[in-house]
Amino acid sequence: MRNIKIKQQEKLAIKLTHQIKQGKFRRIDLYFALPKEMGINKTTLPETEYFNATIKGRRAYFTEGLHLPLLHTRFASRMKRSTDEYKNNLNLFAYQYIIALDTDTDETLAISDSESLNDFYVAASEVAEQCVTILKKHRSHAPSDSKLLAVFENVDNYLSWYTEQSILRMLAKKPRQTEFSEARLALLALCEEENKYRQAKGYNTGSTLNDANRISNKMRLLRRLIEYGVIFNSTTYELGNITRKLVTGVATALIMSVVLILIIKTQGAFSNLSALMIFLLSVIYGVREVFKEDFKNMLWRWIRKGKPKWLRTLTDSTSKNEIATQRVWLDYIKTKMLPMQAIDLLAQRHTQNKQSAEFLHYRIETKVNNVGFQAGYDTLEETIFFSLRPFARYLERGTGIVYEQNPPEKNREKIQSTSIERRYQINLVVAINQGRYTEEFERYKITLNRNGIVEIEKSGEAPIIDPENYKRYSKLKTLLNFKKLQFRKTIEETYDNGNDDQ
Repeated sequence: MRNIKIKQQEKLAIKLTHQIKQGKFRRIDLYFALPKEMGINKTTLPETEYFNATIKGRRAYFTEGLHLPLLHTRFASRMKRSTDEYKNNLNLFAYQYIIALDTDTDETLAISDSESLNDFYVAASEVAEQCVTILKKHRSHAPSDSKLLAVFENVDNYLSWYTEQSILRMLAKKPRQTEFSEARLALLALCEEENKYRQAKGYNTGSTLNDANRISNKMRLLRRLIEYGVIFNSTTYELGNITRKLVTGVATALIMSVVLILIIKTQGAFSNLSALMIFLLSVIYGVREVFKEDFKNMLWRWIRKGKPKWLRTLTDSTSKNEIATQRVWLDYIKTKMLPMQAIDLLAQRHTQNKQSAEFLHYRIETKVNNVGFQAGYDTLEETIFFSLRPFARYLERGTGIVYEQNPPEKNREKIQSTSIERRYQINLVVAINQGRYTEEFERYKITLNRNGIVEIEKSGEAPIIDPENYKRYSKLKTLLNFKKLQFRKTIEETYDNGNDDQ
């Protein structure tokens, strides 16, 4: 799926990233197939609770050419302007630099240990060289105005520190080998140069440098200052509040009507038996309290079925222009509510993985405005984070032991025991609709345990089919499956008859 990327984020979270052009519309659907043995449903994990606690997002301006060499040319010609424009453009440059560095760092770390470490060190050296080139050009445009210089120094301080941290992170996660010691020392020397540069500039005090917590908190503050004006302000409204009040009133009125009818009938039948009448009235009011909430919730779900639950507006934090509006759905749905393409993808699972599941459906529709963007930008990037930690709470630790005999070359009388962990598999079907007549579907397998995500693997995609022709496609597929079944039965009957003749 070219427009969407699904990746792991930290131990128990996944992130979805996509870009939308100015004036465009996009709908994204995510279907989480949660095995019923996990015990997750609308009672144990309500949709609103999951949405408010664990689904987070970040929306910002996006520019083509995320790789580092292409960044500086976009912003160099826009630095010499007013104070506000300078600060805004500098923050935009720094934010794009950070995103680019994260992208290239992740791609470098994705080089597996099984491959030659030479590829890793070559890629890491290229990233480091690009960083040095861009930082030198960036520093050559340092302003002389004291007001602008303070803004420049904050950005320069953070970019220098973050570059050093990114390179050290790459080196820390790869094994050391003597044959690559020269390349490793060169990268470490670059980190040391950046450290000395910050000290020479006096960006951080000695007490701050000697305390990892203080330097980390200071850099986090500088990061927030950079992101201000770049990341959009997001305001989310819960839809249906007036409808909820009306539902509460109607449900109460209906329940009270039934209660009053029962009271009148009770009073007429037991006018002389005051104690019994009081007992029956208390029973009626007790039944009312038991069923009132259930009836209200049932009526609410019926009225709001298929309608969005939240409305979000995205605004530029500096110009206050509205950039886009979003509508969001989150519901538990039944299997029959799944699109045919999603059912086809889930049917491709191995037999042992075809277990009953609860389906949690997340949908987001985004409409980007034609106006309101800052000069030089025509695309926004959205990153949505889905925490799986609430799912992991319901997982069993389930460790056990597997026994096996030693191989022949060792002592065959000795038995080895290996501890195992309980793993679960969540199937995620992602669908994207560009506002045209076609949809793209992909399936991902998310394997996780209580400690974190073990693996995220793409495991299939559905062909793009015009919905008008999908019925014809479904009938053809059903006919082909029937023909296959008939052919297999014919072969089996022929084989059985042959055995009878013998």
